Parts: sequence; structure tokens; C-alpha cells
Amino acid sequence: MTDAAAKRRGRPPRTEAADTRDRILAAAREEFSERGYEKTSVRGIAKAAGVDSALVHHYFGTKEQVFESAVEVAFAPVLRTRDAVLDGSLDGIGERVTRMIFGLWENPVTRTPLLAIVRSAVSNEAAAAVFRRLISGQLLRRIAGQLDVPDPELRAELAAAQIVGVAMMRYVIKIEPVASADPEQLIARLAPVVQGHLTGP
Repeated sequence: MTDAAAKRRGRPPRTEAADTRDRILAAAREEFSERGYEKTSVRGIAKAAGVDSALVHHYFGTKEQVFESAVEVAFAPVLRTRDAVLDGSLDGIGERVTRMIFGLWENPVTRTPLLAIVRSAVSNEAAAAVFRRLISGQLLRRIAGQLDVPDPELRAELAAAQIVGVAMMRYVIKIEPVASADPEQLIARLAPVVQGHLTGP
């Protein structure tokens, strides 16, 4: 393809490619967060990123693939802290996991992409499938692998459900008094329950 043809399709020079990809992903996270998966379009993402729709398809493919790429970037902090959380005594794993998840939700930088993921996953099966693959493959299986108890995968899923349920009430639905409670108070109450799911009888 000639340079002129590339310009007609809206592709930036190679030196700008990384910045363009990052801009598209940032726009995608904002769009998915504000609108959810169903109401977000590739055209809307492109407009928010200031690029042509063809460029979004060029870099990421379908809307589901854009969503998956955005989720992977948003989930990166979990992957960076996951091993540290899983290391150490199982006696404290409930608090470490709970504190890790709440830390991500309380941080404004990571809260927006998390909202995009959750809002999209609850309203669309394609988005939910992406979310399940990432959560199951990158987090729950690793937690289950640390447990020397019956039904470790079920226990890990129940623990995750406990935390995600409270996160939904606090950050998405915003039900009081959970929405305005001190996060340390919530962690103190949730951590023993999560611990019970993971290592209890």
C-alpha cells in the first residue's frame, strides 16, 4: 500500500502508532464505562479518540476485540499485584485479596476501566465471556491452586462473588450506607468472610 493510500485510510506514521493505540484504548474504556457494551460502537470509540473507524478496526478488529484489549490493559494492575497477594501464609489470604480488589476500586485511575468492565459484562454475553476468561484464567485459578482444601475452584469463585457483589453495590449501584462507608470498615468485615470461603471447613 502506498503512503497516500495509508493516509486516506487514516493510519498514522509508525512513530505515532503506539500513541494512537493508547488513545483508542483510553477512549474505549471511557465509552464502555459511560455507555456499557451494548450502546458503545466502534464509530463512537473512533470519534472519542479522534481517529477514523477504519483505524480502530485496523488495530483491534471487532468491538469485542477492542473490549478485550481494553479489559486486559485495565486488568494489568491485578496481574502486577497478584503474585504478591498469593505469596505468604494462607491464614491471611482473605484480607490480602480483599484489600487488593478494594485498592483497585478506590483508585480513580483504575476505577473507570473497572466500571467499564463490570457494566458491560452484566449487560452483554460477549463482554461477560471476555470478563470470565480473564478473571478465571488470571486470578481465580491461581488462587484455587494455592488451596489445600476440597472444592478449591468453587471456594475461589465464592470468594470472588463476595467481593464483586459488594463492589457492585458500592461503586455501580451506589446503595447506602455501603456506598459511603469507610473502605477499611468494609475490608474488616469482608476479609473474614472471604477467608472462610477460601480456607474454612
